[in-house]
Amino acid sequence: MEREQVTAHIIETLKAKNITYQQVSEAVGRSLVWTTLALHGQATMDKSEAEKAGALLSLTPEQIQSLQDMPARGSLDIIPPTDPTIYRFYELVLVYGTTLKALINEKFGDGIMSAIDFTMDMEKVPNPNGDRVKITMEGKFLPYKKW
Repeated sequence: MEREQVTAHIIETLKAKNITYQQVSEAVGRSLVWTTLALHGQATMDKSEAEKAGALLSLTPEQIQSLQDMPARGSLDIIPPTDPTIYRFYELVLVYGTTLKALINEKFGDGIMSAIDFTMDMEKVPNPNGDRVKITMEGKFLPYKKW
């Protein structure tokens, strides 16, 4: 079974069983963002994590194995993305990307923020003018080296 098929099956199962990503993350013992990333085929679960997710979602042994396979990262097939939520993140990088780069370089030097040694969290922040989405990203600074 292709990983994309497993992801589609997982999403269908979550809806059918009324299971949240939060419930899966608690069962697996990892953060909400990382667990959702793995369920969407963009991270690799170890055997124990995959088995816990598989038990909760009634996955087959083949599907559980798929959660342990190395992913082909990068889930956007269309650039720019057409989904409005995903497009807003794309737009955010288009608008703020040069500013983020300039500030990282000013504060840290010539380098980048790692997306490998990286964590992200998301929370809902109540606001009388409309609830807010708060996303916190933390990545290791990787300086470009000279040789």
